[in-house]
Amino acid sequence: EQESEDDIHSSRSSLDRQSHHRANTTVHVCWYRNTSVSMADHSAAVENQLSGYLLRKFKNSNGWQKLWVVFTNFCLFFYKTHQDDYPLASLPLLGYTVSCPVEADGIQKDFVFKLQFKSHVYFFRAESKYTFER
Repeated sequence: EQESEDDIHSSRSSLDRQSHHRANTTVHVCWYRNTSVSMADHSAAVENQLSGYLLRKFKNSNGWQKLWVVFTNFCLFFYKTHQDDYPLASLPLLGYTVSCPVEADGIQKDFVFKLQFKSHVYFFRAESKYTFER
């Protein structure tokens, strides 16, 4: 089946827009957070992709929500289960620091790590030492 000139142009522009949008995500976060990514960082990010279940702490409560989390391209993507096609949310990690909670955080659980960028703080809990270390 042959494509008309308009169909080819329309398909190409649609693909260009999609690629442009994806490529702009990291660039936008870098600009907004006043940071940059080296080629070495980018190469390491491509080679280090993880997925698995984590528990996310709810703000101002003792509750934890179990989520399937995918770490890729400097970003965490959150899904309800590993079978979901689309994420519930995403968290670009450029500029965030990773640490263990301090006593003042009031977290009394094992295998918890803290992600923080300025006043944005998130706590995640792994279900095992192995997952926590990954």
